[in-house]
Order: sequence, then structure tokens, then C-alpha cells
Amino acid sequence: MVSKTEEELLNRLENQVENGGGGAWEYLCLVRKLKLRRSDKVLKYGFPILNDSKKRSALGPEEWTLYEQVAVAAMDCQRLDLAKEYIKVLQKKFPESKRVGRVEAMLLEAKGSWAEAEKAYSSLLEDNQFDQVIHKRRVAMTKAQGNLSGAIEWLNKYLEIFMADHDAWRELAEIYVSLQMYKQAAFCYEELILAQPTIPLHHLAYADVLYTLGGLENIHAAKKYYAATIDLTGGKNTRALFGLCLCASAIGQLARGRNKDDKEGSELQSLSAVVLEKAYKQQSPTKVALLSSVLRSLKVSS
Repeated sequence: MVSKTEEELLNRLENQVENGGGGAWEYLCLVRKLKLRRSDKVLKYGFPILNDSKKRSALGPEEWTLYEQVAVAAMDCQRLDLAKEYIKVLQKKFPESKRVGRVEAMLLEAKGSWAEAEKAYSSLLEDNQFDQVIHKRRVAMTKAQGNLSGAIEWLNKYLEIFMADHDAWRELAEIYVSLQMYKQAAFCYEELILAQPTIPLHHLAYADVLYTLGGLENIHAAKKYYAATIDLTGGKNTRALFGLCLCASAIGQLARGRNKDDKEGSELQSLSAVVLEKAYKQQSPTKVALLSSVLRSLKVSS
């Protein structure tokens, strides 16, 4: 994840280059370091460097890294002719390189030659089954073809090897949600919360899934995770505040006549309503009346 300081530095460098102040190489290095794409800018700033023999030779060994970086950017920008040209340069320099082979397979992907790309990736994985990038490319390629069940299969295989990859767990959860496979999505978010308990978005997404699953037990659990999200964000997550109100309303309907009044739940609900009304008055005063109507429909009073 890119920090605020790093993002500010990147934007400052980008503005500097755009205004003719130099720093194109520094910008490209920072994009690579932060593992960002920004393909249009990489192609725009990298192409002139590679086309100038003096600038290119001044890079030393980094010249080949730039060829790779700009080749990938060219694929993203549908400049497949340029990507092919740069890959040929890399092939000539590193004829037996698996890393270059990976970029070749990405070019096949970009062309839509799925079967050939899959064959190339399978061959590369035979040499090194722990190549994370290739595993992720297979997932991306399957998703690009609209085959979400296939993407699930590849992600599960990937997570058997790299089970500490939080981004992969989150991606798998999002695919499950898109397919309405909420129990499987819940499992993924449980893994994320265990690994990163202080990330509020994991708690929020898990609460959403539990609320969607429904049932008194799940909604009680959802209420706890919405409350955890509010706690982790200092009471500033509007979605979680609404979630608490929805949970309290649903619990009131589902538990009617079965349990005593949920005093704690009622207090949380009322407090959430107060915070929501205060936030709307400050940030969107024209919608306060609409908010009040929604809260009344949920039988919430502030």
C-alpha cells in the first residue's frame, strides 16, 4: 500500500516532469519501487529515454529494467508493436531468461492468444512453481476471459502456496461476493481479519457479508464487526454507522417476542443516528431530511 508521503512525492515528480523540470528517470524508478502501473505516464516518459542512445547508455544495467517496464506499459496502452520491439531487444540480450519469457507470455495475453499464453505460463511454472507473478498472471488472464470459476480455482491453488498474501485473499473474497457465494467470502474475510486485525475495511466487508447472509446469529455478529469498524476509524465510517442501524432494526424484528430488550443494541443504534445526523448537517445539509426519513423507517431515534 502506498503511503500518503510516497503518493505526494510521486505526484510532485509527475508535475515536475510534465512542466519540463526533468526528473523522468526518478519518476520511473519511484513507480517501479512502489509497484504501480501508471502505464500512460511510464510510456510517455520512458519512450524518449529508450530512443536516445546517450540517455539509454547512461543508465548502465538499469537500461534493461526500463525496457521491461516500458514494454509492460506499452501492452497496457495497446501499443503492442512497441512492446514486441522492446521484448526482442530483451530476448537478444538475455536469450535464456525466464523473466523475459514471462514478459513474452504477457504479450500473448495482450494479443488475446489465451491458449498460447497459458502454455507459456505452464512451461515457466514447471521450472519454478513458486513464481508469484506467473500465478497471478494466470488468475488475471482467467478473469479477463470472464471465467470467474476458473479464477477462483487458480486463486485457491495460489493461496495453498502463498497463504500470507492478503491481496489474494481479498480478491478471492470479492469474486465470491460477485457470485453471491457469501459463506465462502466470509471465510476469506475471517482469514484477513486474523492476519490484519487493525484494518477497518476487512471488518466492514465481513460485516456486510454477515448482514447479507441474514439470520439472527449472523446479524448479531455483523453488528459487532460494524462496531469494530467504527472503533478503528474513530467513529467516522458512514457505511458502518448505517450498518449498525440496519442491524439493530433487523434484530428488533427477528427477535420480537423472543428476547428481552437489547439495551446495548438500542444505545449503539441511537448513538449511530446522532453521529450520522451530525455528519450530514456538516457535510450534506440538504440531505438531512432524507436521512431522518430513512432513520424513522428503521425505527431509529436520535
